[in-house]
Amino acid sequence: MSFNVVLVYPQIPNNTGNIGRLCVATNSVLHLIKPLGFDLSEKKLRRAGLDYWPHLTYFCYENLEEFFSKHSRGNFLFLSGRGKTAFWDYPFKKNDYLVFGREADGLPEELLTKQTDHTLFIPMFSKNVRSLNLANSVSIVLFEALRQTG
Repeated sequence: MSFNVVLVYPQIPNNTGNIGRLCVATNSVLHLIKPLGFDLSEKKLRRAGLDYWPHLTYFCYENLEEFFSKHSRGNFLFLSGRGKTAFWDYPFKKNDYLVFGREADGLPEELLTKQTDHTLFIPMFSKNVRSLNLANSVSIVLFEALRQTG
């Protein structure tokens, strides 16, 4: 295992399917926090993940409390446009938990206010773009983490 990708309340099955495929390709683990905006057997999820989904190591949690209680010793990094550190300036370590919020509105505010030192952002250079697609964001950050850790 290289990294842990955590999706908090994901809404779009195609994004989660693509992220699942990315996790298989990078030997990463996917963690899904309910509520999900889709059923895990949904056709769009399977289509985006293609035939890789059976090879994916993933876990699904009923809520954030369950997730954090099961991984209390993890190094959690929260990705948000409200972060203070650019993701490429953070020294990643294998097994870090890369935590992403849902497509519509990101991570819950109560989570971010407790984690300001571990909240990272992806710089954007155009004022015309509010955010990036979730699957693209995970790809950008995960591959930088892999690059740093060799």
